Amino acid sequence: MKIAIIGGGYVGLVSGACFAEFGVSVAVVEADAAKRAMLLKGEIPIYEPGLDRLVAENTAAGRLSFPVTLEEGIAGAEAVFIAVGTPTRRGDGHADLTYVFAAVEQVLRALDHPVVIVTKSTVPVGTGRKIAELAQKLRPDLAIEVAANPEFLREGSAITDFMRPDRVVVGAESERAREVLQRLYRPLYLREAPIVFTGLESAELTKYAANGFLAMKITFINEIADLCEKLGADVNDVARGIGLDGRIGRKFLHAGPGFGGSCFPKDTLALMRIAEEAGAPSRLIEAVVAVNDSRKEAMAERVVAACGGSVRGLRIAVLGLAFKPETDDMREAPSLPLIQGLVAAGAQVTAFDPEAMAGAKPLLPETVAYAAGTAEALNGADALVLVTEWNEFRALAPVALRALMRGNTVVDLRNVFDPQALRDVGFAYHSIGRA
Repeated sequence: MKIAIIGGGYVGLVSGACFAEFGVSVAVVEADAAKRAMLLKGEIPIYEPGLDRLVAENTAAGRLSFPVTLEEGIAGAEAVFIAVGTPTRRGDGHADLTYVFAAVEQVLRALDHPVVIVTKSTVPVGTGRKIAELAQKLRPDLAIEVAANPEFLREGSAITDFMRPDRVVVGAESERAREVLQRLYRPLYLREAPIVFTGLESAELTKYAANGFLAMKITFINEIADLCEKLGADVNDVARGIGLDGRIGRKFLHAGPGFGGSCFPKDTLALMRIAEEAGAPSRLIEAVVAVNDSRKEAMAERVVAACGGSVRGLRIAVLGLAFKPETDDMREAPSLPLIQGLVAAGAQVTAFDPEAMAGAKPLLPETVAYAAGTAEALNGADALVLVTEWNEFRALAPVALRALMRGNTVVDLRNVFDPQALRDVGFAYHSIGRA
């Protein structure tokens, strides 16, 4: 079986490598010549644990290719996946489908045989119908089917999520589309992964509903954390107490500086706009967006308060820039408004992240310094702010911190340190949702 994937970004590359691991012949068509050149040399333009090995092995085995032309990529393919970006449209919060429809039109004009066009990108409800209309308009001579197959990959664990998913959702309304997708996902079916077949609209909305609900859980526990600080409770204990309830679940109940990344911020905005236009506004999602935005903006004020009300002239070490560990993704990262706020307040910021510094530099003020490692970032610092919970930061010993730093203020925005252990060596320790 051969498939083509249009777009060699995060979703397209991970999906292509994993499908190839199933034994499928996969052509990933990447329009960016520089990225394609990197992939052909075995270089991965994004950081995702294990992806370099998976791409290298399947490329060497001949199952994964990166053709120069679209025509070469889609030749003989039974399914063509659209995995291009759908960023937030400037000004109104809607998902921008410019790249999606441009890719679909190019595919339709280049096709010489019937295929199933599958949207892997996160697209608003109704997009599949519009693609079907476009296919009928441009290629009435070919039997083009349309399906929706949203991805549910978490950055940092995307390969595991693909290979052992909680579920696979497929929106397909023709027998042929269902049959092609069933064959493609047969290895997961044999592993007893649930494969949920729905209509197009249901599949498209499922992705937004899932991300909206998870974003809501994060925002809920963040608000409970604020309440814990006022009442003397411990948000970690509260989260465990409610998370052990099977109806609630323990995941996404970790208090912090607010959610970021490539999915939750843009998908909650898009869901809000979809609901508004449908005449069924989602007040919950509207509140999630507003609360999360204000929370990220307030983190700099939290650090200033921990430093006694002023950070002017202080050297502040910021550990972690990416929106989460095991990725280099800086999209909507909480570190951005935090550092911008600290710099505006007169702080001298030195930052370190194991993977994200190259992507962070164009997004941060020029005055920010970047350390080569954790020790260099901490050396002589008046205060430490932990933003991203990389394992190497979790392992920092309180005594070592005290020896490196000049000051004694620690602001732990991920609750990874032991409060008593830090206080025992003289630190003024501040965390999220703990007295």
